[in-house]
Amino acid sequence: MFSPIPAGHLCRAAALAGLVFCSAALVSAANAGDCPADQVKANVRQPVDFKATGVTDTVLAANDLSKEPIKADGRMQRVRKLVIQPGGVVPWHSHNDRPALIYIIDGEINEYNSNCAVPIVHKAGDVARETYGTSHWWKNLTDKPVTLLSFDILHDPNDHNM
Repeated sequence: MFSPIPAGHLCRAAALAGLVFCSAALVSAANAGDCPADQVKANVRQPVDFKATGVTDTVLAANDLSKEPIKADGRMQRVRKLVIQPGGVVPWHSHNDRPALIYIIDGEINEYNSNCAVPIVHKAGDVARETYGTSHWWKNLTDKPVTLLSFDILHDPNDHNM
């Protein structure tokens, strides 16, 4: 009837299946929260004048980079926790002088990026890269709070944008 599968073949098949599954998950994670390639367009979205609403922004830690070996005078490395309530808005701001990485801890939020023709949906586990040439705003369209960790390099101490 059935012939048994030799143990070595079964282990190799399981390992291959695991490798394929993990590779697919990594490829999906790399693209999660990015603008679809066919929607990337320079300066497709104009600035909006929304005020910050429903957002708490707490600095968890900061390093004065002028005191570090890289001697980046006037720059602060920060980690901030942002909680955006349902309907909350992170207002329009630029990253031309403030690169950042945003890790979505919990929830789902829409980003309206100057270089993407469609809103970008970020979900828990995504990382958004904010670099030179990026201007954007964010809105929580869900009925649950969204929690983000922002890792940025601040240059202008008077920059109170999120």
